[in-house]
Amino acid sequence: MRFLTAAALAATTALTMQPAFAQEDRSDWPSSLTVGTASQGGTYFIYGTGLAGLITQKLGVNASAEVTGGPVQNATLVETGDHQIGLVTMGPAYEAWSGNSELAPGVEHASMRALFPMYQTPFEAVALKSSGVADVADMNGKRVSVGPAGGTAATYWPRFFDVLGVDATISYSGANDATGQVKDGLIDAFAFAAGVPISAFAQIAAENEVNIFGFTEEQRGKILEAMPEVAAYEVAGGMYQGFPEGHGTVAMWNFAITHADMPDSLAYEITKLVMEDNEAMMQIHATSAETLPENADKNTFLPFHPGAVKYFDEKGIEIPDDLRG
Repeated sequence: MRFLTAAALAATTALTMQPAFAQEDRSDWPSSLTVGTASQGGTYFIYGTGLAGLITQKLGVNASAEVTGGPVQNATLVETGDHQIGLVTMGPAYEAWSGNSELAPGVEHASMRALFPMYQTPFEAVALKSSGVADVADMNGKRVSVGPAGGTAATYWPRFFDVLGVDATISYSGANDATGQVKDGLIDAFAFAAGVPISAFAQIAAENEVNIFGFTEEQRGKILEAMPEVAAYEVAGGMYQGFPEGHGTVAMWNFAITHADMPDSLAYEITKLVMEDNEAMMQIHATSAETLPENADKNTFLPFHPGAVKYFDEKGIEIPDDLRG
């Protein structure tokens, strides 16, 4: 079973919890669950760790965040039931849903269900000023890490390079490792994707003279024409020390997902918890400014879990019939 029951949990939490579902509905809740995130130093890890803490504190389920390769892997880990919640960008999620996952090609991830919208993930790159890399075009012939294999950055940056005619020597590593490699001169640049500010970028910018950049208008236009799953995005100024001006790039929406087997009442309570306590989510990470019920419409293909549908129905958020999973 993907979700182990914990009947005793109801007795221990009944005095402190006031769930929207009847107490007996908690009899099929798991005693613990895991949240698939990404590498340390990225936004997913911070967001997922905070989410797990809220679930533990508010719902009485022992939740923990797990380091993973990111959205591509998270989709498969949720589909197989190895993780009960996964954080995904919608590009890799769509590929998994349609059977085109790089990790599990040919396998339609038909059991994935959406819970709630998170935020947009912009694509940004960082390099030491001394490297001379200040633009994506400068990465031609350079050594570039694109984050952990299986992550959104690792999936899409090579595609961006193809669109723009950039021939980079690509390597894979976690966010903290990649920024360390940039500082040590082992690679020339780190091209990543995460909610801003990216903590690993903020750290290296505070300690070193760096360039942080996205795409020029011309580059972005070519990408948007070739890849409709991404959208234009403007990174605000002041996100990183020494960068009072913002820059343009592209971005992709993120959602939290679960397996269709998650008890309806648990999916409802998790969705309600996150959607109705934005202040707590903002304390976890600034990207949570976009973790709002009205952004549920940014999911156009993945069915929502029935528990999430119940919450959005109560709030008057329209979920299309074909997404009412």
